[in-house]
Amino acid sequence: MYHQPVLKNRRTLLERAEKFISDIYFTDCNLRGRLYGDSCPLESIASFLSSKRITFLDASQQIFAPHKVGDTFGPTWWTCWFKVTLKIPESWRGKEVHLLWESDGEAMVWRDEQPVQGLSKEGEKTCYILSDCLKDDEPHSLTLYVEVACNGLFGAGQGTFIAAPDPNRKFSVQKAELVVLNRDVRELLTDFEMLIDIVKELGEGEQRGYQALFAVNEMVNLCDPSDPSTFPKARSLAHNFFSQKNGESQHTAHAMGHCHIDSAWLWPYEETIRKCGRSWVTVIRLMEKNPDFVFTCSQAQQFQWVKSWYPGLFSQIQLYVKKGQFIPVGGTWVEMDGNLPSGESMVRQFLEGQRFFNQEFGILCKEFWLPDTFGYSSQLPQIMQGCGISNFLTQKLSWNLVNTFPHNTFFWEGLDGSKVLTHFPPGNSYEMKGKVEDLVKTVKNNKDKGRANHSAVLFGFGDGGGGPTQLMLDRLQRVQDTDGLPKVQTSNPHRLFSQLQSDSALLCTWTGELFLELHNGTYTSQAQIKRGNRQCETLLHDVEIASSLALCRDRTFRYPVEKLQELWRLLLLNQFHDVIPGSCIELVVEDALRYYEDIRRDGATLLLDACGALGSKGDSAGVFNSLPWTRHEVVQREDGAGKPGLALVNVPSLGLCPVKDTHPVAPVSVTVQADGTVVMENRILQAVINKDGTLASLCLIDTNSFREAISEGCHGNQFVMFDDVPLYWDAWDVMDYHLQTRKPVLEVVQPAHVLSSDPLRGRVSFTLRISDKSTITQEIVMDAMCPYIKFNTEVKWAESHKFLKVEFPVRVHSPNATYEIQFGHLQRPTHRNTSWDWARFEVWGHKWADLSEHNFGVALLNDCKYGYSVHKNTMTLSLLRAPKAPDANADMGTHRFTYAIMPHSGSFQDASVIQSAYNLNFPLRSIRCVPDTEPWSAFSVSTTAVILETIKKAEDRKGALVLRLYEAHGSHVAATLCTALPVREAWHCDLLERADPSMQAHMTSEGITINFSPFQIVSLLLIL
Repeated sequence: MYHQPVLKNRRTLLERAEKFISDIYFTDCNLRGRLYGDSCPLESIASFLSSKRITFLDASQQIFAPHKVGDTFGPTWWTCWFKVTLKIPESWRGKEVHLLWESDGEAMVWRDEQPVQGLSKEGEKTCYILSDCLKDDEPHSLTLYVEVACNGLFGAGQGTFIAAPDPNRKFSVQKAELVVLNRDVRELLTDFEMLIDIVKELGEGEQRGYQALFAVNEMVNLCDPSDPSTFPKARSLAHNFFSQKNGESQHTAHAMGHCHIDSAWLWPYEETIRKCGRSWVTVIRLMEKNPDFVFTCSQAQQFQWVKSWYPGLFSQIQLYVKKGQFIPVGGTWVEMDGNLPSGESMVRQFLEGQRFFNQEFGILCKEFWLPDTFGYSSQLPQIMQGCGISNFLTQKLSWNLVNTFPHNTFFWEGLDGSKVLTHFPPGNSYEMKGKVEDLVKTVKNNKDKGRANHSAVLFGFGDGGGGPTQLMLDRLQRVQDTDGLPKVQTSNPHRLFSQLQSDSALLCTWTGELFLELHNGTYTSQAQIKRGNRQCETLLHDVEIASSLALCRDRTFRYPVEKLQELWRLLLLNQFHDVIPGSCIELVVEDALRYYEDIRRDGATLLLDACGALGSKGDSAGVFNSLPWTRHEVVQREDGAGKPGLALVNVPSLGLCPVKDTHPVAPVSVTVQADGTVVMENRILQAVINKDGTLASLCLIDTNSFREAISEGCHGNQFVMFDDVPLYWDAWDVMDYHLQTRKPVLEVVQPAHVLSSDPLRGRVSFTLRISDKSTITQEIVMDAMCPYIKFNTEVKWAESHKFLKVEFPVRVHSPNATYEIQFGHLQRPTHRNTSWDWARFEVWGHKWADLSEHNFGVALLNDCKYGYSVHKNTMTLSLLRAPKAPDANADMGTHRFTYAIMPHSGSFQDASVIQSAYNLNFPLRSIRCVPDTEPWSAFSVSTTAVILETIKKAEDRKGALVLRLYEAHGSHVAATLCTALPVREAWHCDLLERADPSMQAHMTSEGITINFSPFQIVSLLLIL
C-alpha cells in the first residue's frame, strides 16, 4: 500500500487512482468493472422497420419479426420498433434492476402505451430503470416497446459530424439485457471522479488540489473492489472532503438543467419532435427522483409539438411547471436567428411564444433565452422590453474569432437606448456536464469579477437533445459548497437575474449590436431560404393590411385569424437559427422551401380574397398599395384584349385606385451608341452600360447638372468570384483570406442589347459565363419616375466552394456606411483601423445599405439578400455561396433575385432611400375594382421619418386593430397619423398588445398625434 511519504510522487498517485476505477484494465480488479452485478438475457426481441415516423398505436399493431442483438437495420431516417419481452429473476428481489440498451440510434422506451424514457449512447443514457428496489408486488414479467430512430444525437454525418448525412447508413443494437446495478459502486465512482477532477483542475501545487489528491489516495488504500464492505469507509473520506465549506465571498454557480434542442439542423423537423419527447420524458423521470431538480426549456413550437404528439407527457410537463421545476423560458416561438428576421417577424416570435406560454402554463417569460445564434440585432433590447422581458441570456459571442468580448454580465443598450440585463454564462457553454472543469471555468472565465459574483451553469446534453442525467445531478450535489470550488445552487432564471439585478450597481454597459465575429457566411448560404423568408414576410404583411382594411370596408368580410396564425407560425419556424442561416442538411432545406410554398399558396388566396373585398369585387383593373406613402410607379396591366402592357399609376397611401392611362413627365429613353454601349435615361438618372453589363457611368441628374456616382476608372455592377474554403464550418463561415482571391467575371456570352424601349420602361439584357457550369443573365431595368435602376438577375449556379458577389465602386468618401436593420439602421466602419473593424469584413443588413458624404450618396437595395461589405468606397452585395457541408448540394440550381442602385442628393433620409427599398420589396398589388372607384387611402403619416409598418386585427379585442409604427431616420419627431376609418378610441399598447390604461393616444380632428424618439417602436390599439 501507498503511505504518506510517497505522496511526493503525485503524478504516479493520480495515475494509480485513475487505474483503480478505469474500465480499460481487467474488470475483475477495478471498480468500474463491478458497476453491474448479475445479468440475464431478454426473453425475446422482435422488430418492425418503418420508413415513416408513426405513432405508438400504429406501431404496436404491426407484425414484428424475431430480432437478434447485432442485426443491422436502416437506412438513415427510418425507424425500427422493437417489441421486448422480459422476465426479472426472482432472486433479484431488493436489487436495482435496469434494462441495459445500447444502440447507435436514438431510442424511446414505451410502457403501457406511454413514453417513459429516452435512450442514447451519445447522451450517456443506456439504461431504463425497471425498479429501484425490486419488490414482490412489482411485475417481474412485462412487455416493452423501444422506438429506435436511425440517426444519432447529431444526425448521421459521414466522417465529421457536420458532413452531409450518409443516406445508406445501417444501425444496430449492441446490447439488450437485464442487469443489476450496484448503486454503491456508482456512488463511489462519482466520488472518485470528482476528486480526481479537482486535482486536475485546481492543480497539485495548490493547497486544495493537494488535499484532494491526498484524500483520493487514502480512499484507494481503504477500498477493495472485491469487498463492498470497504466502500462506506472510502465514501466517508470523500464526504468529509466535499463537506469542507467555502467562505461567504465565493462565487455562486446557479445550476439549471437544460436541453438545447435545435428545431432542425443535422436532422429534419419531424425528428426534432421525437428528440423533444425522448429528452423531456427523461427529464420528468429525473424530477420524480430529484424534487430539487430544475430544468429550463425554451421554444414554444417544441412545446406545441409535444402537446400534439405526446399529450400524456405534456400533461406531466404542465404539472411540473406548476411545481416550479420545469421552467419554460425565452418567450419566443423558436430560438430564431438574431440577425435576419425582419422587425415584425421578431415581434411575432415573442407574440406567439408569450401567448402560448400564457395560455398553456399561465406564465409570461421575463427572460429572452437565445444561447446559440450568430449575432444579435441592436433592436432586440427594445423588442424584448416591449414584450415584457427585461433579462437576456446567451453565450455565442464566446466563439468570436478575432476579439474577446469583454463582459459576461452587463447591461445591453439597444438602438433606441433601451437596456436589458444580459448574462453570458462564463463557462461558455449551454451543455455542461456538472463536472469540476465546468465550475472552475465558470469562475476563471468570469470577466466581471468584482462586479458580478453569480453565474449560470447550464448542464445537460444539448444541440441534439438528450438533456441532464442522474450522474450530472450527483456530481453537482457533491460539491454544493466545497472549499476551493464555487458554491453550487440549484436555481432558476428568476433567481439568477434577481441576484444579478440586486448587485448591478457596478455593471458596465455595452451599446449597439452584439456582432459575432464568426459564421458570417450564414448571411448568404442557402439563398432560396433567404428569398423565401423575405417574400413570405412581405406577403403576410400585405395579407394582414388588406384583410384589416377589407374588414373596415366590407362588414361581411371575415378576417382569417386561424389561417394567418398557421402561416405566421410556419414562417417563424423557418427563422430558427440553423434554418434561415442555411446551416442545415438538405432534408431541412426541402422542408423549409415546402413551407414557404405553403405560405405563398395560401397567402396568395387570402390576399385575393381581401383585395376582392377592398375593390368591391368589380371587373376593372385597380392597384392596391400596402405602404404608408403615395407611390408613383410603373405597373404591369392587361389591356381590353387581355394583352399585357404597362401603366403609370399614382396610388395613395395604404389604399387603392383604378388603373388609368397616364403619361410620364419624363419618359425613358434607351439609345445604343456606336461603340456598342447603351445609354438609358429617365431625367432622374442616366446610365451608360458596357457590353459586359457593367456600368461605365451612372449619373444623378439634378436641375440639369450631372453628379457621377461610379468611381473614376472603375465599373459598377461588376460580378466577382472568390475562393471560399472555410477552416471548418463550411456553410457557416467565410474567412477573411477569401478576399485575396478576387476574380472578376469577364467572359461575355451575349453582350448587352436592348430588350425593350418603352416610354415607361427600358430594358437591357446580357449574359456572362462564370464557368463551364454557371452563367449569369441579367435585365437592367429603368422605369419612368423611378430614382433607382433595377438589376433582375438569373444565375445558373453549379460551383463548389465559390462565392459570387457584385461590386459598385462609388464616388463617395465616408468613414462609415449605413445598413438597414429591424425597425431602423446603424453605421459600421468602411475602414479596418482596429481588429474590431477588421472583423466586420462581411456584415449583415436588410433591404438597403448606403454610403454617403455631405449632400450626396449611393444606396444599394435588394429584394432577398442579407450579406454586405463596404470597404473604402466599394459597395459589395453578397449573392451566392457553394458550401458542401452539411448540405452537399447547397445552393445548386437556378436563382432569381433583384438588386438596385440608387444615387441620391442630400442624406439618404431626405432622399427617401428607405421608402425606395420598401417599394422594391413590396410590389403594388393588382386588384379588380368597380369602374367608378375613387382613389381611397386608409392611413397616412405626416412625416417620412415615421413608417407605419403593420396593421393587423387585435388578438384579444373584437372590433380593434393594432398598428405598429417606428421612427426610421434616427430623430425626435412628432407625427400625425391620419385615417379615413371610423376610429372611436386609440390607446398605446406594448408589443403583446396590452393597452396601458393611462396611455390613451391624443386624438384630434386632424388625426392621432404621436411623439417619437430615435428608432422608437410605437404600437397603437384602435377601437373602431
